[in-house]
Parts: sequence; C-alpha cells; structure tokens
Amino acid sequence: MRPMTASISVAVATETRPHCNVAGPRGKSVMTADRTRDFPDVPPRGGTVARRIEAVVIGIRPFLPYVHAGMVAFFVVLIVGPLILPPSPLAQNLAHAGNWLIWGLWFPLVFLSVVVAGRTWCGVFCPMGAASAWVNRIGLQRPVPGWLRWEGAPIVSFLVITILGQTVGVREYPGAVLEVFGGTFVAALIIGFLYGRGREKRAWCRHACPIGLLLGVFSRLGIVDLVPKRPVAGGDAYSERGLCPTMIDLKRKTESRHCVMCMHCVQPQSAGGLGLRLRAPGAEVANIAHHHPVASEVWFLYLATGVSLGGFLWLALPQYQWLRQTLGAWAIDRGWTWIGTSGPAWLMAVHPEAREVFVWLDFFMIIGWMVGVMLALTAALLALNALTSWIAGRFGATGRFQDRLVIIGYQVAPAAMVSLLLGLGVELFTLFPPGTASVLKLASLAFAVGWGAWLGWRILGSLRLDGLRRAIVLLPGLVASLLIAAAWWPAIAGG
Repeated sequence: MRPMTASISVAVATETRPHCNVAGPRGKSVMTADRTRDFPDVPPRGGTVARRIEAVVIGIRPFLPYVHAGMVAFFVVLIVGPLILPPSPLAQNLAHAGNWLIWGLWFPLVFLSVVVAGRTWCGVFCPMGAASAWVNRIGLQRPVPGWLRWEGAPIVSFLVITILGQTVGVREYPGAVLEVFGGTFVAALIIGFLYGRGREKRAWCRHACPIGLLLGVFSRLGIVDLVPKRPVAGGDAYSERGLCPTMIDLKRKTESRHCVMCMHCVQPQSAGGLGLRLRAPGAEVANIAHHHPVASEVWFLYLATGVSLGGFLWLALPQYQWLRQTLGAWAIDRGWTWIGTSGPAWLMAVHPEAREVFVWLDFFMIIGWMVGVMLALTAALLALNALTSWIAGRFGATGRFQDRLVIIGYQVAPAAMVSLLLGLGVELFTLFPPGTASVLKLASLAFAVGWGAWLGWRILGSLRLDGLRRAIVLLPGLVASLLIAAAWWPAIAGG
C-alpha cells in the first residue's frame, strides 16, 4: 500500500494556424516553411521497406472496426468489472490485472511505441478515440469551437487528470479507475458527438485527449511519418473538411504530432494522398525549425515533466511529511479544524477499509506540492533555455530570440519522455530485481541526456552555429537535461 496516494501526469499548447511553422502568442506566424524546398529528400513513395509496410496496413485496414470494437469492450470490462462483480477472488484478480495492464504495460509501452510506430495506438487501438469517431458519424458535427482548438486545452486536460488521479488514488482503487478513465471516456463521447464536421472526425484526439499531446510531441522523435506525395508549400494547416480525422490539411502536412496513423489517407496506387516514410530517430526534432515548432509543446515538455516529478516526490521525500505536519499544526493552532476532516470521495481517497483516508490537508498538500515542483522545474528549464537562446543570438544564430526559445526548447524531449516513463510506468520496473531496476532507470536517463545533447547539437546547427560556438551554446541545454535526470534520483536510489 502506498504511503498516502498515487501518481499520473498532464500538459499545455496552442492551435496550429495555416502557413506558420512556429506558433507564437495569439497564433501569430513567426516562421514559414516550403516543403518542396525544405524536404527535397522526401521520396514520393518512400523506400522498399516503407512500401511493404503500407501494403500490410492496407491489407488489415478492413478489419480495424473489429479491433476497435474489441478494444472498447475490453476497456469497459477492465474498468467496470471489478465494481459490478460481487466481492470474490475473481473481482480482486481483475482489479489487480487492470492495475498492472494500465501502469505496467499500457503507459510505458504506448510511450515507447511512438518512437517506432508513431501514434498508431491512437489510430488503431485506442478505445476512446474509436468511440469518439463512431459517435461523430451520428452526432451534431458542429465546427470545432475556438476554446477547444486552443492548444492549451490538452495541457490543462493532462494536468487535471494527473493531479486528480493522485488525490483519488487511481493506482489503487477500482472506483478511482472508473472515475478517471470512465470520466475521460464519457468526455471523449461528448466531444465526438458535438464537434467535428465530416465523417468520423476526432476532435477529441486532436484537441482534448490528456495523453494525445504527450504522444504527439514524442511522435516527433519517431522513425515513421506520413508525407504528402504532392506537397503544397506554405506550412502546416487545419481543415475540418478533408479526409483526415484529426483535421490535418493533408497536402500541407509538415509535422507528425497530430497524425494518428489511421492510414485512411494512404493509397499506394494513387498519385496523390500520403505515403509512409522511414526516417532516423529524432530527425523531425533535429530539423524542428521546418516542422512547425509550437511554443505550447515546449511548455508541455516542461510542465508535464514537472507535475509527474511532483507526483512521485511527494511519496518519496521525507520533506513532504515534515511540511504536511508543520502546516497542519499551524492550521489547527488557528482553529481551522475542518482541514483535518475528509472530503468527498470523488475528490480524494476515502477508504477506511484500506486504512487510507485523506483529509482536506492531504488534498491541498498533494496539489500544492505537485504544482510547486512543476513550477520550480519549469522556471529552471525556461531560464536555461532562455540563456541558451540569448547566447546563441550573441554568437550569430539566425532568427529572433522568441523563435530560438521555441526551437531550442525541443532538445529536452528525450529526457522528458524518459522521466514520464519513470513516473507513469513505475509498475514496469517492478518486474525486475531492485538492483536491476535501478540500473535500467539510470541507463534510460543517461541515454536520454545523450540523445538530447545530440538533438541540441543538430538544432543549433540549423541555426547556423558551428564549431566551438555551437559547443558553448549547447552547454545550458545539456544542463537542463541533466537537471531533469538528477531530479529523478530518488526514483533510482529507491530501486
């Protein structure tokens, strides 16, 4: 049983505008890319391996509705079964199996799968995305409103779900699993029914899914991409009228983050549409200036990493318990006795049968601790990024300071991905002996720091820096990745 509560994580962003590659404040365009000029190396149909993969996918595409139906049924049984079954070993085993499948397999493997297969989970397996697309066929199909298209929406969604998961104990209690995942499922149905003009649009997947932005950002590190066979210059654009369920203007596609790899746009025998391309790991991030970098994604990398870290550290550090006792005594001395009473079970863990009952003090402490760690880490990473961008400008790098701030910020993506893996996929490491688990965690973080340094080197090269100047400018970004890795040391030391 946990010392007091569980852990999850969340994020922030801004909607893609036509003809821009860096989305600045209020969606203003700060950089434009011409795909025909910037990507002359993209073959019309990709290599032989890519064509073979396309053929396999086309062959199984007719069976995808059955996969979607099976995943929805499995998901419902997993989150509802432990609650509707009478108390029995079967109900208990189903709850344990669901907990391990979600935290030991689903989260870590989905994170890692984006490097190999992009957001294939979203387009092929995700029950929420499939259900949202289904109800869109019979729904109102209203235009997606501006408040939902705001790229901060999935960040807010991620943060709320992560923090709520901590306070209600989503890792331990079937009721909390139903509240968090069932509530998310219902939200996906509502948004799918209301919004998205056209057949089987996925406004939920693009604009509101708590892990959609997370998987989208990390898909930029992946080795697969769908690219237009006949690209149109002008940069990434948004369209609710086209074939794409996530509203990508396919001929202008320059980034992989919104693509759920449903492959509806892939017709190997057609001269138009999109084709599968294989690329080096991290190639899109290394050349991010030409793949529509967005400030909200950098904010997400900082905020999601920080809130995930906070969700782990409040369970691991004795300083949290000291602060809790100190603040509790201070509040009681002032007659605030209500802070020692429990609140509603939908807000906090109230499980006397498991000897775990949160009170309002725990509720506010957990939220305050997670938000505090998130803001502190974000401030540190932003300061280091700003220092890098400023020094780069002094050394003759191209672009404005705010543009460099966005572009250079992507170099922490590998460290952020591994840190979220440590925070959300903690059950995966319980499969190994403590010593082996610690070595694996340390090796993962070391690899992430090295990969981030390599990406930073490539990004700075795209800003026209070379030699010793590039090496000097790289240092603050390297420190940022090392800071993320060092912050997770209690997770390594604890096995």
